[in-house]
Amino acid sequence: MVGRVLLVEDDASIGEVLASSLRSHAYDVVWERTGGAGLARAATGPVDLVLLDLGLPDLDGVEVCRQLRATQPGCVLVMLTARSAEMDVVVGLEAGADDYLVKPVRLAELHARLRAQLRRGGMGTTGPAVRALGDLVVDVPRHRVTVAGGELHLRPKEFDLLARLAAQPEVAHSREQLMADVWDENWFGSTKTLDVHVAALRRKLQEVTPPGRRVPQIVTVRGHGYRLELAVPDDR
Repeated sequence: MVGRVLLVEDDASIGEVLASSLRSHAYDVVWERTGGAGLARAATGPVDLVLLDLGLPDLDGVEVCRQLRATQPGCVLVMLTARSAEMDVVVGLEAGADDYLVKPVRLAELHARLRAQLRRGGMGTTGPAVRALGDLVVDVPRHRVTVAGGELHLRPKEFDLLARLAAQPEVAHSREQLMADVWDENWFGSTKTLDVHVAALRRKLQEVTPPGRRVPQIVTVRGHGYRLELAVPDDR
């Protein structure tokens, strides 16, 4: 299946290089040059992946990111940014992006990323397809998470991360291993992406957990990474 890619980039030279390279690798690419045009295009049908420049001429790139995520909840959304400030990246991730590439984009890295994402079509995990941990149930085939019977709505990468942790509860996973498993081994981005997704998962789990219910906690293993722990620790 040919991957459907929506490229939203206002710079003509960058856009031409990216669109040409993607098409040469047999991707079905639509290139829009403004945020408004990108949103309009996204509303016409599903895409597999969005490459979104944050520095758009008509709309704030973070707001475009937020609206694209609402319109295309199942796609992989990668920001293209010349902004190196950590806060800009965090804001974009919190708005719905799965990850980011800093310009100038390395084409070899971009294609490795696309191949991994479109091949995966959802992360494969080890362990049972349906995992019940206390009042938390992670159903991988149905791409569904429930807490005490109520559905927990997660973004694609939030689900993938929780499924990976739930596949091996009580095991400490390094940051690098989680990035490789949930994103891919060819991804060279900052692990700040992982931190933002962990923070979002913690917040969402806390918001939907009824009093007195046993729901695993994502525990920080200092200097190493994270683990999913059923008992609530005294010091997280």
